[in-house]
Parts: sequence; C-alpha cells; structure tokens
Amino acid sequence: MPVVGWVLLYILKKDNLINKLVSEAEIPEPPLFTSTHRWEDTPEQNVSLTKPGLSPAERVREAVDCLPTRLESPLAADVPPSSSLKRWTIMDFSRAYSSGETTPVQVAKRFLAAVKECSGPTMNMAFFISCDPEDVLKQAEESTLRYQTGTPLSVMDGVLVAVKDEIDCLPYPTTGGTRWLGKARPCEADAACVAQLRACGAVLAGKTNMHELGAGTSGINPHHGSARNPYNVGKVAGGSSSGSAAVVCAGLCPVALGVDGGGSVRMPAALCGVVGFKPTAGRLSNAGVLPLNWTVGMAGILAGTVEDAVVAYSAIVDQSQPSYLRPELNLPMLTSTPSISNVRLAKYGKWFNDSSEDIRTCCDKALQTLRAQYGWETLDVTVPEIEEMRLAHYVTIGSECTASLAKYLDKLKRSEIGWDVRVALGVYGSFSSRAYLNSQRLRNRQMFFHKEIFKTADVIVSPMTGVTAYTLQDDALSSGELDYINGAALIRYSIAGNFLGLPAITVMVGQDKGGLPIGLQFIGRPWSEATLLHIAFAMQEACSKNHRKPVVFYDLLKKD
Repeated sequence: MPVVGWVLLYILKKDNLINKLVSEAEIPEPPLFTSTHRWEDTPEQNVSLTKPGLSPAERVREAVDCLPTRLESPLAADVPPSSSLKRWTIMDFSRAYSSGETTPVQVAKRFLAAVKECSGPTMNMAFFISCDPEDVLKQAEESTLRYQTGTPLSVMDGVLVAVKDEIDCLPYPTTGGTRWLGKARPCEADAACVAQLRACGAVLAGKTNMHELGAGTSGINPHHGSARNPYNVGKVAGGSSSGSAAVVCAGLCPVALGVDGGGSVRMPAALCGVVGFKPTAGRLSNAGVLPLNWTVGMAGILAGTVEDAVVAYSAIVDQSQPSYLRPELNLPMLTSTPSISNVRLAKYGKWFNDSSEDIRTCCDKALQTLRAQYGWETLDVTVPEIEEMRLAHYVTIGSECTASLAKYLDKLKRSEIGWDVRVALGVYGSFSSRAYLNSQRLRNRQMFFHKEIFKTADVIVSPMTGVTAYTLQDDALSSGELDYINGAALIRYSIAGNFLGLPAITVMVGQDKGGLPIGLQFIGRPWSEATLLHIAFAMQEACSKNHRKPVVFYDLLKKD
C-alpha cells in the first residue's frame, strides 16, 4: 500500500495543487506551528462571567442560570404532531428525575432497549462501537439513588452522554474506529472532559462509531459498521464523529462528545440536524484524546439544542491553566439573547454560494430571518486563498496523523486497515518536510487575513457543508470509501475552525427537498464562544419550529 500512495500522488502531480500552492509557493510569512491564541479581552454582550476555580458541577449551575425558563413538566407538555420534532433537553430530564415522574434507571433501560433494536440486523444503524449495559445500569442506579436522597450532583446527573471512540472513557478501550488500536494503546483513565462529565453525574452511555482513525468525512467504517443517518438510513451520517451525531439526532442522548480535526464534529452535526460546537483551541483539555492531529484537533460537543451545548460546555471547559494564558469563562445569558444588538455577520458570497441550490437558498433565508428579527447586519467580505488554506490543512493533519501513529503502523499488517484509510495513509506519508513547513507559513498568513475580517465583523457565516447527506454505497460498506467530490464538498467550510483554532458552531436551519438537514455555521473570534452560542440560539429559535422528526427517533421520556 505505500506503493499505492506514491502512485496516487504521481497521478495527482499532473495537476498537483499541493505542489503548486503549498510546497513550491513563495510565502513571505514565517511558520506558525500551533493555532493557540493569546489572551484577548474580547467584548461580548449579555454574558455571565464565571469565577475561576469552580468545579464542573458548580459551573453547570452557573450555566443553568443563563437558560430560558420553561415551567411545565416535560411529561405533561403538549405532544407535537407526529411529523414535527421535539427534543428533550438536559433540563427536561433533570425535571423529570427531580419530580419523580421517571428515574435514570427507567431512562437507561429504554435507552438500552433502543440501542439493541437499532443495532440489530434489521436496522443496522451502527451507532456504537461498544456499549456495556451493566455499566450503564450501574451508573443509572447510582444516579437514581442520589435523586431519591435529594443529592443530585447537578442537572446533568442521570443524563445520558455518548463518547466518540477517540476519547478515553472507562471501562472501554479506545479503538479510534480500528480493530487494533485499543489493544496497542490501553485505556487507563477517563479523558479530562469525560472525568468532568462524570463529576456532574452524567451517565456515560458508551463509545460511538467513527470513521477509521478519523481519516474521512463519510463515517463509513468497514470494521464496526457504518453509522447511518437517522433522517434517511440509506444516507451517510458524516464523519468522523458519525456515531455521536447520529445518537443525538435519534434522541438516544441529548449530548455526545466528538473530536474535531477537520470539521469532524460540525460536519456530521449538520448532516444529522443537530448542534455541533467546537470551542477555541485550548479552551478544552486534550488529555485522554487520541493524539491523531496535535495542532488542529480537539474535543467538541454535539447536542440536540444550543441550551444543551451551553450546559455541556460549562461542564467540560478547562480552567486548570493560569488565567493569563486564556480568558476567564463567559457563559451566554440566553434569557437576553433577543436584546443583543449590532451583530455583524461577514459573508464571502463566492465561497458561501459554492454549495447546492437547496443549501444556498435555505442559508440565505436564515440570514434574512436574523436581519428581520434582530436587525443584525450582513457584511460582504473576501476570505483570500481559501484553496491554499484547505491544502495546507490537509498536509498538516495528514503529516501529524502519520507521525502520531508511526510506532504502531511500522509493526502493523496493512490488511488490518480499511482500504480507504490505507490509501489515505499512503498519501499522508508522502508529504515532504517542505510541504509541512510551508503549510505552517500559510497558517500564519491565514491568521492575519481572518484577524483583518474580525476588525469589522463579529463572526463569519457560511453553510456548514456544500452538500447534504449522500447515499451509502453497498460496496463501500466492507472496504471504506474514497469519495473526493463529496468529501471536498463536506469539508469546504470547516477548515478555519481547525487550522486557525477559531471557535465555530453549526445549527440546523432547514431541510432540502429530500428532507435532509441543512446546517448554517458561525465562526468567531478567539475566545468568543458566548457570542457564538447567542447567535446560534437566536438562529435555532427562528428556525426550529418547522423541523421534521427523523425517521429513526426514540422518545426516552415517554411513559411506560
């Protein structure tokens, strides 16, 4: 397979843009090797500043105070029409547990029954790589006892949270979507973000499926099955955090963790119609996350609603570093989102419109809605050298992936790796040191371009993907898939968030003619997570009433 990589690269060299725009380009800027950002006093409207040194559960309590109040019991709430979508939130589960209308054990049993059903041969949704019923029930029993004694740890106590199988979570191995990595690299402790969720009482629901080694955008995995899109089981869920997006979409968990190295949280979130949130590089700890791409990847959040993203974010944010290295944590006061004024949205029209007609129309309509309801202004801008940035990111993430895995790959039979990932690794391993160094020069150059845009705009807005979920090909299920046309369309708008370490969020704004979700993305200044969450919440409230329910959907708060 190393030969295949070189042959593929030779073919590409006939018109090799990596050579033309990266390796052989004259770039005046010095290299910038990380995407971390210095402390900046970013002005944000309607935020609550949390005190340093709070525990995860205490931060969650601060976040709850920022949420809009809904007084009715979830089990007494009006049932929407069968075709419309109602997602239960963390607060809904917490109220149901506190009132005694249901318990974490009852919800866990419904969850496990649903996982068993959708994992069987009839549905074959392949959401999870591993899920231990005994462990899930044990956690739920402990949570139920805390509610019975009036001592829940937080509103997340008893709430199911799934974890991408790229993040350490006991008692499971971390496979990275492979058959071999869990044995070669034993999981000895929870990742930092998982430990924080556990400290809040969350029930860790299992390890979700993913594209093998995160090296693809479809979520097709020849080893563990291909996670299917709950809106249409014949379509991809997106990658690489495919299972995490799909379980939230299907109602199995209000929140899941993913890892985002090239849109791998936000892309599947958009394809599955859920919220995908990647904070600023350095805002979350990477301890216990597979080090597949050091300078572009980090953990992220997939959630059914923006409110749940806020709560989960407050739980897992890393406040262990000195305050001079990063700003203190601002949480958005979603109760006052409608009063936010003078938000400026930067739109690069040529880039924005490089998407399907349904996506362009839907996303433009969403921006018009924000202008009509809030008076927020859209500014025309240019983002220079987008193709150069995409290629530089590709060289960077590929080089870092092969370097991080070298000690394993040198001893591994290539037959243990899917065909698509074998080819990808062959291409990654062919990148030169000159290509890598020039990519970091381009990172520095792009950082300047984006900072210039943020001098006049608060966020950059774009579709999240250029296409909606595409069809799963039967012959790809056992081999993996290299679909560079759809892959390029899916990743088109993802790069700045990773390559430049900027915070970014996607929220569903509608559906295409086939009923598949469409996501709109907002990219913010460094450390401006609260502003992004405000804008995403406003967008959610304006668009969510017309969302249709997925074909595969479970109501875990239903009465038995």
